[in-house]
Amino acid sequence: MKVAGALDFGPPDVLGLIDVPAPVPGNGEVLISVRATAVNPTDTALRAGSYRERLQHGPPYVPGMEVAGVLAATGPGTDLGLAVGERVIAIVFHAGPRGGAYAEQVVVPASHVTRAPVNASWAEAATLPMNGLTALYAVRQLGVSDGTTVAVTGAVGAVGGYVVQLAKDLGAFVVADAAAADEALAASLGADVVVRRGPDVAARIRAAVPGGVDVIADCAIQGADLLPALVDGGRLGMLRRRPVTPERGIEVCDVLVSGGEPAAGALEHLVHLAEAGTLTLRVARTYPLAEAGAAHRVLERGGTRGRLVLLP
Repeated sequence: MKVAGALDFGPPDVLGLIDVPAPVPGNGEVLISVRATAVNPTDTALRAGSYRERLQHGPPYVPGMEVAGVLAATGPGTDLGLAVGERVIAIVFHAGPRGGAYAEQVVVPASHVTRAPVNASWAEAATLPMNGLTALYAVRQLGVSDGTTVAVTGAVGAVGGYVVQLAKDLGAFVVADAAAADEALAASLGADVVVRRGPDVAARIRAAVPGGVDVIADCAIQGADLLPALVDGGRLGMLRRRPVTPERGIEVCDVLVSGGEPAAGALEHLVHLAEAGTLTLRVARTYPLAEAGAAHRVLERGGTRGRLVLLP
């Protein structure tokens, strides 16, 4: 089969199509014929070499952490509750021994798979697994519930948009940041108040909620700059690790998908929310697998609204 990978770390141009042996599912694993895989910032970081110390495999280095596709086979002793030929979505840990999801086929643990939303295209479905789990674990780890005041930075990004919608579904009051051109989009995702993104966003959040917000989901990785917007004893959720020294009893939480509940149950919950229209699956643009490098260049330029998706 073909993968879009790199023989060494570097800029987007290192990605190219490479022939590798087709994978075979082992005990408790399933084989998925990939129809779409989303392009995420962690993918560009892996390609550039940021995760080289964590990798459990050598070249080719294949990015990709979420897929939509067809269940092609199950390994021995696997009881997934789904039939071969069904549409599924799955998370893939691209630092693991099998590599990532930019591939024509992937093998993943059965616990990382669930059925795809019935009302979603392949590309739309591929935006849900890892982005959705990250957002779901964020609102759960931060204790968002009915009446919580929540600020979301990077609110019109793929993960930030899901955080806004999940928080609203739980009954929270949501303050979202956005550029002027994205204010209508942030409001359409359900934000109660939209403030201008950029320097001093903490002051603008504090002006919108004078007592300070209970929780911030930091999808824009602003870190300590956001602390003034929180109440004493509030929670700052970091969607990517960045050193922050807490103050005023504020708790700083690293939001990690690997630290959450078994994926399948959480994925099924996200599928129900997508089918109900609670979550909006946003695709910015699709590319063939051979153009993974071009997709990485576009993502790294910034400004993408929704996810770029590769179609093998």
